[in-house]
This record gives sequence, structure tokens and C-alpha cells, in this order.
Amino acid sequence: MQKRKEAKLIGNNDRKSYKLKIKNMIKNLQILTLIFIFPSLSFGQKNEAINWLTFEKLEDSLSVKPKKTFLYFYADWCVYCKKMDRNTFKNTEIIEKLNTDFYAVKMNAESTDTISFEGQKFYNQQAKSMRNGTHQIPLLLASRKNKAFSLPAILILDEEFRVQNRQFEYLTIDKMLELISIH
Repeated sequence: MQKRKEAKLIGNNDRKSYKLKIKNMIKNLQILTLIFIFPSLSFGQKNEAINWLTFEKLEDSLSVKPKKTFLYFYADWCVYCKKMDRNTFKNTEIIEKLNTDFYAVKMNAESTDTISFEGQKFYNQQAKSMRNGTHQIPLLLASRKNKAFSLPAILILDEEFRVQNRQFEYLTIDKMLELISIH
């Protein structure tokens, strides 16, 4: 009788240690899987976001290496701006082209920040008297004669910071690719 109890205890201990060994092996396999799969996923991916610059960083970058500039003015309330952020600016071709061929600047047209650029300070004068005032920079660069300021506003500037093209509408992926490919 005593031997049977001892045999059962030994058997139970063996089963417990066997189950524990299997659990440890599964954990180790999971860890190894993570170690080998995640690095391969990240190496296979290209840059997934546009490298947006501020105007201050743009000035520094232009002084080091002149390059075409892509300016994108938006506002938080602008439905078409949000749609472009969700769709157009998530396209890998557009991301790659903008990051390679342009300095890309994204600016909230209603920003209340004071921005120093080329020795001048720009700010949002309208913010003092209007709820959604427009900053001086988008007003200077993206205003049209006899037309109200509208968003989204996209400007393409050459290496010498001269305006080459201006768009004041939602751009689909195809239209955006066409715009940035001809400049």
C-alpha cells in the first residue's frame, strides 16, 4: 500500500514537471518567434511617414542643401485636409517622393506660434480679433487675388524658394503624384 502511494506521488510529480517543461518550451518558442519575425518585418518596411519639417528646420536645411520645397497648409476643422492626411499622405509612393525630392513642411494655418524665418518674425495677427485667424505665413504664400483664403493649400517651391505651383483643393493620390512628379 505504501509503495502504491509513493508511486502515485512520483507519477504526479513527473507529470507536473513534464507539463512545466512543455510550458517553458512553448514560451521559449514564442520568444524566439518574436526575435526572428519582428526584425525581419521592420527591415522590410520603408519609411512610412512624411518627414515634415517646421519653418525653422526648413531654413536650416535650405542653407545646407538647397532642394525643392513642398508646403502644406491645413486647419484642424478642414475635412479635406483630414482626408488628405488619412489617404493621400499615407501612400508609399507619395511618402517616398516627398521625402526624397522635397523638403516637406506641414503647417496649421491657424497656428498662434511666432515663427522666425529668414531673419523675420511671423505670427498670427488675426488671432487677436478672430476666432480662427490665419497665420501670416500662409496668408503671404497661399493667398489669391480677389479670392478668399481656402484650405487645403499646397505650394511647390523651387530650390530658390520661388513658387512653382499652388493648389487649393483636395488632391487624390493620383493628382498628388502628378503634381509632385512634374516638379
